[in-house]
Amino acid sequence: MKSLKNLLATASIAIAAVAATPAAAQVQGKIATVDIPAVVISTNAFGTAYQQVGTTYKAQIDAIQARQQESQTLLKQLDTNSDNQLDEAEQEAAQNTPQAKRLQAIEQEVGQLSNQVEAARVYAVEQILAQYGPALQQVVQQQQVQLVLTPEAVIYAPPQASITQQVSTALNTLVPSVAIVPPQGWQPNRNAVGLYQQIQQRLVAAQAMQAQQQAAQQRAGQQPPATQAPSGR
Repeated sequence: MKSLKNLLATASIAIAAVAATPAAAQVQGKIATVDIPAVVISTNAFGTAYQQVGTTYKAQIDAIQARQQESQTLLKQLDTNSDNQLDEAEQEAAQNTPQAKRLQAIEQEVGQLSNQVEAARVYAVEQILAQYGPALQQVVQQQQVQLVLTPEAVIYAPPQASITQQVSTALNTLVPSVAIVPPQGWQPNRNAVGLYQQIQQRLVAAQAMQAQQQAAQQRAGQQPPATQAPSGR
């Protein structure tokens, strides 16, 4: 299989680029928007597949976390001035040290393990994306939509213009479940890799926002209750 890292670094999703092209002619009829990453994330197949990846590839995920912790320990050993970064002098001093050699080995190992986990997720996304076209066409025909755009291509649209949830619902019927173990010789589809990138960005942003909200709630809970001003004479 081609290096998934290389594909992740260069892929772009063609269907989104096409949908982002402004319409040159006036359209008579209903115009709708569809958020492709949100469509896939909302499907039952996607949620189940990501949970299964966490279980099936638990050994790889645990190994990645362990190697990352080991890397942090090794980097601290090379950080002689304890400023949490390696300056040029520290990098030169670290060359050919046992720690540096081990860090290189860890990087290679983590890359191989991450490639297995990411391949499973991309494979799941690819299977869902394969049915996106029929699902979209089904909703378009049912609602008599004349033009479909991505939200990025629209300056303003009312909430009811979105058919994202309807397409996701149609996908639940067309592809109720997907496999997470790629077959021998499988090559990831570039469009699926590009969509996977967008999905991962959404998930990371959602996790960061959730962490911020939890931290804010904890800070609010630690604050002493406001004292009420005395009343009366």
